[in-house]
Amino acid sequence: MEEIAAVDWAIIIVVLVSTLISIMRGFVKEALSLATLIAAILIARVFGPQVADMLVDFISVPSLRLAAAYGGLYLATMIIGGMINYLIYQIVSISGLSSINRILGMGFGFVRGGLIVVVAVAIMARMPISEDSWWQSSRLIPQVIVIADGLQIFVIDKVDEFKAHGISI
Repeated sequence: MEEIAAVDWAIIIVVLVSTLISIMRGFVKEALSLATLIAAILIARVFGPQVADMLVDFISVPSLRLAAAYGGLYLATMIIGGMINYLIYQIVSISGLSSINRILGMGFGFVRGGLIVVVAVAIMARMPISEDSWWQSSRLIPQVIVIADGLQIFVIDKVDEFKAHGISI
């Protein structure tokens, strides 16, 4: 039986840690945290310039004004989202759905850990690092690259679809 390469252990650990964290936090917290993060980024991006225009009397440097607007919107959205997340998590805890919440959280964490690995490997595969012996000795990296290539095609297709409908990303 062949020895498992250190990089393969690292891949396994990333997925396991992500899974364990999500089991402890539960699906509701994980999903709402992700939704809040996405909402904060979108809100800052969409409304940042308008809020920056409202700050003209308070901040004279345009770049700082824009940074304050983006940062303020992001922070406010994260705080409000965190409060909503807490309230919904309390409702789930009281309702007796904690076991289901944790099982679904396990799946969420596994997928998140897998995506972290896929993105990291996809980035590193385009670097000279992919010629190193430790990379070449991995049994998991070739499978991860197949997944990364498939996801890349999917993402490019979706981006093109959004652009065709006039939606900029």
